[in-house]
Amino acid sequence: MTAHWQAGWRAQLPALFAREWDVLIVGGGITGAGILLEAARRGLKALLVEQRDFAWGTSSRSSKLVHGGLRYLKEGQLGLMRESVHAREALLREAPGLVQEQSFAFGDYAGRKPGRASFLVGLAIYDLMAGRRERHYVGADAFCMLAPNVRRAGLRGGIRYTDAKTDDARLVLRVLQEAQAHGGVAVNYMAVKSLLRAGGKVCGAQLGDGSAVRARLVINATGAWADALRAQSGAAPRLRPLRGSHLVLPAWRLPLSQAISLMHPADGRPVFAFPWEGVTLVGTTDVDHAGGMAQEAAITHAELDYLMDALRFQFPQQALMEADIIATYAGVRAVIASGDGDPSKAARDHAVWVDDGLLTVTGGKLTTFGAIALDALRHARALLPGWHDDLAARALFAAPPAVAPRARLKGAALARLLGRHGAHTPALIAAARDGELEAIAGTETLWAELRWAARCEAVLRLEDLLLRRTRLGLQLRGGGAAVMARIRATCQGELGWSDPRWDAEVAAYLALWKTHYSLPTAPA
Repeated sequence: MTAHWQAGWRAQLPALFAREWDVLIVGGGITGAGILLEAARRGLKALLVEQRDFAWGTSSRSSKLVHGGLRYLKEGQLGLMRESVHAREALLREAPGLVQEQSFAFGDYAGRKPGRASFLVGLAIYDLMAGRRERHYVGADAFCMLAPNVRRAGLRGGIRYTDAKTDDARLVLRVLQEAQAHGGVAVNYMAVKSLLRAGGKVCGAQLGDGSAVRARLVINATGAWADALRAQSGAAPRLRPLRGSHLVLPAWRLPLSQAISLMHPADGRPVFAFPWEGVTLVGTTDVDHAGGMAQEAAITHAELDYLMDALRFQFPQQALMEADIIATYAGVRAVIASGDGDPSKAARDHAVWVDDGLLTVTGGKLTTFGAIALDALRHARALLPGWHDDLAARALFAAPPAVAPRARLKGAALARLLGRHGAHTPALIAAARDGELEAIAGTETLWAELRWAARCEAVLRLEDLLLRRTRLGLQLRGGGAAVMARIRATCQGELGWSDPRWDAEVAAYLALWKTHYSLPTAPA
């Protein structure tokens, strides 16, 4: 298998599936991608299959934050916070242009919690764990210089701290790229229909194309969907699916240089708004997801109202309306079931279980995916006789190649490409045609990224291209319908789609966007 998905790569799948594998990983989100990377570069023959597209589930619908988990201090989860802070700092060092620092600002209002003193103590511990020293508190006038649109009534000052942000779907693709460079294989749109057994133990899987894949170990990394695969081993459900929904607004409608963190006026939950990829992202809700796991999640009108109430409270002079919203999205994350209490207080730790030889890893955070992958492989050692590795943490990403800047592609734009595409960046730039190294209006995405994704990144559906390889479906009003003609001119030939196929894909994508990424229907 080549280092990326070239034309005709799926024709190789029968021969690949017929091999004997050490590890079969089920699930193509950030957890599965991390396990594939760590397994492949430690000498294991590793195959990953994903029933939909890479990052289709939670890993393209997160809050896009690579954070140290400041809230875990209040909950007494110091170990999880320390692990998160160290993982955040490592990702900032290793993936510049993909993982970026983001300054957060939190208004200190009279009578609102958390209080100034307790917040600053928490930030001192936060800084200590990260090896940072920052000035956190500023007066009211200075805070309004940082965040000029915030509510002034009752404002005593403000608190600043530093976390990080990313493009979550591109993070998954970059990790998969690194795994492939070490011999790992990743296949999207390949569901597991059933588990294979020998001697009562799981030893592989029957796939959707009829192939039977044999492996010494099967790892269930399907996140919020993990209970469905565990049920094939007779295991009882252990997960509580929670939905987090988000709004996307034009940057000009809610201009922010800082991320603004606030406590919702109705229930005191944290809500944020921050600049991301040329737009302003707002989130998140935290509610039990009762809509079933077979279909994509979508925001409800109650959640939209909840987030809009927070925005109108924090930014009253902006007079924000529903019509300002470009797009919405919702994701379902897995937490370990521990009763029916407040979803926001449910533990975010990951868990590893073994049922009849099926190793399941679920839960956890985007930030700590590397540590989660290593923990899964520590449990895997006992199930892989003869395999020995110290499993010491290593840098997740290879150093990016040197690239000679081209006209109008330098500085931040070049760093952004290197962060997202790593070693493939020179080939991406070389493939660009006239005008394709320019950003698509309203976004930071280059036209050349569309061409490269269509050519080399396993795009099987138009939604893969516009919702995950690029994020145009979130950044452009109407899901990008206004620029669809140029998208077609750039990508149709690379994809090898006929005119009827292209038209069908556009219709399916726009229907999906309308039902799951636009404004929800108002209740009667």
